[in-house]
Amino acid sequence: MKIEINNIYGNKIATVNGQTLRAGIEKLVKNNINLKYAHLAGANLEGVNLEGVNLSDANLENANLRGANLRGANLVNTILQGVNLIDTDLKDLYLENANLRYAILVNATLENANLRGANLRGANLEGANLRGANLEGANLEGANLWCANLEGANIKDIYLK
Repeated sequence: MKIEINNIYGNKIATVNGQTLRAGIEKLVKNNINLKYAHLAGANLEGVNLEGVNLSDANLENANLRGANLRGANLVNTILQGVNLIDTDLKDLYLENANLRYAILVNATLENANLRGANLRGANLEGANLRGANLEGANLEGANLWCANLEGANIKDIYLK
């Protein structure tokens, strides 16, 4: 399976073979390639080093990011619907207005993360650490928050219906 990575204009930045996706993506990151608007839906990025990468406005729908290193990454306006983020460290990340609908965030660390205006409808946040997170205006309708730590989180204007 080949995955094309395109920029905002639809121009191909790179083509990565699905079998070597991890190495290909890490090489792009190492070379400071901007992955803004990248289309990586369904990609298996388990354990990939994405430290400091700009993934704003990217499409990672149904991708597997379990255990990926996302320290310092920019995920503003990113489509993360149905993504697997089990046991992933998302501490201090900018996820403002991100689409995390039906995302699997079991035991994820979201401490001090900015989730302002994020769509977490139907997300599984069981056991997630949201301590000090900014959830202002976030949609948590139907989200599973069982055993989630919300200590010190900003829950102003969240939608729970």
